[in-house]
Amino acid sequence: MGQLHVSDEFDALMERLDGIAPVLEANADENEELGRLNDETAKALRDSDAFLVGIPRDLGGYEFSPRQVIETIAKISYADASAGWSFMALQMVTGTTAAYLGREAADELFPDVRGGRYALIAGQGTKLGTAVKVDGGYRITGHWHFASGISMASHIHTAALCEETGEALIFTFPVERARLVDNWDVMGLRATCSIDYVCEDLFVPDAYVYQIATMEPRNGGAIYRLGLANMSGICHTGWALGVGRRMLDEMRALAAKKTGLPNASVDTDHFYAAYAEAEAKLRAAHAFAMQVWADNEATLDRGEHLTTEQETLTRLMLNHTTWSVQAVGQTVYKWAATAALRRGVLQRFFRDLHAGTQHVTSGPVVLQRCGKWLAGLAPDAEWVFLDLREKR
Repeated sequence: MGQLHVSDEFDALMERLDGIAPVLEANADENEELGRLNDETAKALRDSDAFLVGIPRDLGGYEFSPRQVIETIAKISYADASAGWSFMALQMVTGTTAAYLGREAADELFPDVRGGRYALIAGQGTKLGTAVKVDGGYRITGHWHFASGISMASHIHTAALCEETGEALIFTFPVERARLVDNWDVMGLRATCSIDYVCEDLFVPDAYVYQIATMEPRNGGAIYRLGLANMSGICHTGWALGVGRRMLDEMRALAAKKTGLPNASVDTDHFYAAYAEAEAKLRAAHAFAMQVWADNEATLDRGEHLTTEQETLTRLMLNHTTWSVQAVGQTVYKWAATAALRRGVLQRFFRDLHAGTQHVTSGPVVLQRCGKWLAGLAPDAEWVFLDLREKR
């Protein structure tokens, strides 16, 4: 089944991302006002070739390893959380579509990746519409939420349940074939354009359909044996780590400005201890993430799928990372005092962080199921997408 690919493009891309970081930061406020990434931000991300990280190598992509993807998303998210969120969603959906669809669809969607001719795909797969099997494909109907990054997308990927077979499937089609609903009025991640979209009796050919829980890629290598749920876990881990690091660094810079002033709270033992605890939380989360993914990568490199224990720890680690970073954000908010209330980097990152914690992959139900398996109370269960089910 092939070894895990570790890309030699990683270092060069990190340098390019350092180069565009000022562009991402300078446009963050305007992006919030627009409710999407503006043209300059979108162009900077696309021109950096960052979107190639998730596309299979045999289609011209970089096919980064999981830890390379985590570090890539963390770097972009450090510059701007909404840009990082939009990027992580687009690159994951684009890359997995390239991996799980057959060659006919892949050739049309990814004709010349290194030459910049490839689809960017948005959409979500956690809420199911309905699908009816017809000659040559399916007709799908539904109202879906959270199409993060869709303002940059050429295509949509979305999930629907086939009424005849009971299968949950993913469908890919041009973005103009859906009705977009401009309703992204939220507290945080405002620049991600995570709007709703609607399809009514839309025909999608068989070549653009795959099973939602598949772990068998038709293009690309070992990383795609993780399946959609675990690939999503990679992305959200990187996002949280980048956001947490930026918030702590902003607090450090603010402390340097405040120290020595009359009654400065940053000159107290209480602040020193609180900052140290926040640093420990973030570093522990990063270490746990790297430990889990080093073990997962070794399994993939042996040509195997993750065990149920590894999948459980992967989901637990994401929950731990997300809520550790949330705790870091609370510490920064407390000690930044009124500086965090005012429009600026700290306020925006704080709002974006708390929007990101609401994603289903970091929710309480997934945590509960991890605990059930780890406590030995579901010994015969396995993960199917986001659900822990008894083996048949």
